[in-house]
Amino acid sequence: MNEEYDLLKLENQLCFPLYACSKEIIRRYKPYLDPLDLTYTQYITMMVMWEKSEITIKGLGKILYLDSGTLTPVLKKLETKGYISRERSQEDERNVFVTITEKGQKLKAAAAEIPIKLGACVKLLPEEFQQLQKLLHQVLSGLEINLP
Repeated sequence: MNEEYDLLKLENQLCFPLYACSKEIIRRYKPYLDPLDLTYTQYITMMVMWEKSEITIKGLGKILYLDSGTLTPVLKKLETKGYISRERSQEDERNVFVTITEKGQKLKAAAAEIPIKLGACVKLLPEEFQQLQKLLHQVLSGLEINLP
């Protein structure tokens, strides 16, 4: 066998197991998010909103690793559902603030069990879960992702 191309084997790639795991885990969220009428991207956006209450679109994009072209339709949909509101800054109209509404805050109680339910489908011990999470955050930090 030609070892010259071993690096090109799918089994030797970091990206493939990350991609496959991400796709499968996100798919497992669907039965829990459907009753809340949320997509996965809307859900992670709401997770930030439950934590921050108010944030700029730019700040939200930085946390979620999403550009404004991806984030804007998500925010429009969440605003239509009454979970958030968007308002331009009085000081600098280039900044748009996203604020959670009372309805959006109430959604938090309905979503509270989702992480526990998802954790049950990932067969890792708590310490393995924490180790994997730490390693993935290190990878993200190492990539030095710069969003516009």
